[in-house]
Amino acid sequence: MKSCLINRMMKDRDNNSRLVYSTGFGRMCPSCGEQSDKCQCKKRKNNPTKGDGEVRVEISTKGRRGKGVSLISGIPLEGVRLKELAKKLKQKCGTGGTIKNSVIEIQGDHRDVLVEELNKLGYKAKKAGE
Repeated sequence: MKSCLINRMMKDRDNNSRLVYSTGFGRMCPSCGEQSDKCQCKKRKNNPTKGDGEVRVEISTKGRRGKGVSLISGIPLEGVRLKELAKKLKQKCGTGGTIKNSVIEIQGDHRDVLVEELNKLGYKAKKAGE
């Protein structure tokens, strides 16, 4: 009786298995979707784009229920150095903030203070938007 049940389960397993179509490219990069050997993300991480050399400070309320956030973009820093700069700017404004996609977000409208501080630190900063 037991062997009959095992044979039936084996047949059911064989009937439930199906061939799945795959393009078979191997490992894929989760960021850009390219094959890992053709991925451009690693090269971009090692060589950050400098942009036009101007740091832009703007305000955004989009997706924040009307709360204003000062966005600082175009800073040619990465990693720890970007975090240190963000920390200095947050302390200068006396508020919180974060870093998302190499853009520093400072809570509140502190554009004038941020532009002044960034110019003191040697960045060519300007207000963007309004």
